[in-house]
Amino acid sequence: MGLLHNLKARLNPARDKVSDLAQQHGDKIDQGLDRAAKAADEKTGGKHSDRIESGTGKAKHAMDRLAHKPGPGAGDDTFTPPEGPPPTS
Repeated sequence: MGLLHNLKARLNPARDKVSDLAQQHGDKIDQGLDRAAKAADEKTGGKHSDRIESGTGKAKHAMDRLAHKPGPGAGDDTFTPPEGPPPTS
């Protein structure tokens, strides 16, 4: 077995544990992210609201992926073209 294969085999139980915890406590984690975002927004006087909101959304998306929850646009990472005729320019 190669080094990478050994490493993956050893990390799988940890990944499964993190996934289980994310499933069990996802709502609490989301609430904590919202509170942290609100506190950061207040501390910066709203100057960076868009960046804070974007970062919070990315963190929540990452948590959903860890918990294996399908979210908006979830599924496989393959491109599916929209139905209908192609747009004209």
